[in-house]
Amino acid sequence: MATGRFAPSPTGDLHLGNLRTALAAWLFARSSGGSFVLRMEDLDRLQSSPEREASQERDLAALGLDWDGEVVRQSERFDRYEAAIAELAARDLVYPCYCTRREIREAASAPHGPEVPDGAYPGTCRSLDPARRRELEAAGRPPALRLRAQVAELTVPDALLGSITAAVDDVVLRRNDGTPAYNLAVVVDDAAQGIEQVVRGDDLASSAPRQRHLADLLGLAPVAYAHVPLVLGPGGQRLAKRDGATTLADQAAAGRSAAEVCGLLAASLGQSPGGPARPGDLVTGFDSRRIPPEPWRPAAAVLAPTDPCDP
Repeated sequence: MATGRFAPSPTGDLHLGNLRTALAAWLFARSSGGSFVLRMEDLDRLQSSPEREASQERDLAALGLDWDGEVVRQSERFDRYEAAIAELAARDLVYPCYCTRREIREAASAPHGPEVPDGAYPGTCRSLDPARRRELEAAGRPPALRLRAQVAELTVPDALLGSITAAVDDVVLRRNDGTPAYNLAVVVDDAAQGIEQVVRGDDLASSAPRQRHLADLLGLAPVAYAHVPLVLGPGGQRLAKRDGATTLADQAAAGRSAAEVCGLLAASLGQSPGGPARPGDLVTGFDSRRIPPEPWRPAAAVLAPTDPCDP
């Protein structure tokens, strides 16, 4: 048995890629006899809203996905994140970072040694002396807080990718506006909710070693990972609203029922021949080894809305 979760950000409608990942996560959990929980990662309070959350919950239910217990919201759990930061700070594993996004981009694109992988934070503020910190604060730069990582790289096993090896840099723990950062919140919440298996899109695979290292430092139980290949649009880019009938409402307008959409998603995961299906019908025969290793590119007919009244 493995407790799983789906953790969307309530910033808009779920598209086929989100729904496919939710279905995969649900099948991983339910096929093992485990629980499945829903968490709203609503740290972005400007983009998140109760209306968008309710819309996402309706779409998941319409697809046939259920969850155990109450929906958890990150916006209601800041005290947990602050306690984790305080624990790390007490061990000198936190430092203030005054870098702007532009400075980080420029530092990341500048020539540097092999010990600083592309895209990783180069540690600019890691060893700032107190005088320089006071100077930056006097200039009106509120600092973010970063983790003082204890390893440069880590490898974690993955049920679909085999293993993931990636850099572990000094991730942000609290943004300079006071908002807890994603990497911290997800680690704290997964542990608090007893999550044992994280199933999500493979665009997040490179964050798994960072999150495992952070969990290790906090003494939290590790999770097992399974990163599902993404859904791509017609041009080979990540699926987006501009690509056509991407949401459940779009599919309904095109004349496809939720069961037909579920069957389509299940087929893309190698779990169904493609006809109408409900998630409960797929549990017994679920086999993660049948999930294709390559991204799913829906047929043009799937993304192109059709008039259900056409003959």
